[in-house]
Amino acid sequence: MSGCYRTFVLPLAGIMMLALSGCATTHSGPTEPHDPFESFNRNMFAFNKTLDDAFFRPLSQGYAHVTPGPARAAVYNFFENLSYLTTVVNQLLQGKIERSFEDAGRFVINSTFGLGGLVDFASGINMPRNQEDFGQTLAVWGLDSGSYLELPFLGPNTFRSLPGIAADSATDLLTWMGSPLDYGLSGVKRLDQRNRLDSAISLRDKSSLDPYVFQREAYIQRRRHLIYDGNPPLDTPTSNK
Repeated sequence: MSGCYRTFVLPLAGIMMLALSGCATTHSGPTEPHDPFESFNRNMFAFNKTLDDAFFRPLSQGYAHVTPGPARAAVYNFFENLSYLTTVVNQLLQGKIERSFEDAGRFVINSTFGLGGLVDFASGINMPRNQEDFGQTLAVWGLDSGSYLELPFLGPNTFRSLPGIAADSATDLLTWMGSPLDYGLSGVKRLDQRNRLDSAISLRDKSSLDPYVFQREAYIQRRRHLIYDGNPPLDTPTSNK
């Protein structure tokens, strides 16, 4: 069983229990309709931020310092290509047949002409990168987002996105690589992801707003943007999508 699978799929039951245990916790102030577990979420936000400040941020900064920009771009392209079948499959599940075939072509081109995905060759020939996941698919199928949920280690989510943690790992080729290779690659992938979030996290922490609220609203708005392919209707309630 791959390290990626053990890291993100097997802990799901435990994460759900942690989330549900927070349901009984009340918040002393007004609660947003889409964030009824705000007290629990704030505790998880504080836990994640403390861990990030002490461990992941320094690692990310060290990675950026010793790794040249072109090498970081190649790392990003490589892991994006490994997980790109997730987009292909979810395009198909959402009924976007033409886009699914286009994205399958993008995967093949970058896997071959792009040297195993190290080079984003497809974007250079007008085949843009798309992003779809099972949480977006559930939204297209009509499932409401449910409550906002801050998960330990994984950060902002909603109840609708939880099944995608397992479903999307099944279409990520990194999941199926044998140990110990997948442990090392998974670590590099998470490090690269954290490095790419550095500017956004710094903006959050420097914002005059409550950092927790800033992150929650940014996450919800970005998810709506992805679900509606960049064109969300103005009249759709944020809490539903």
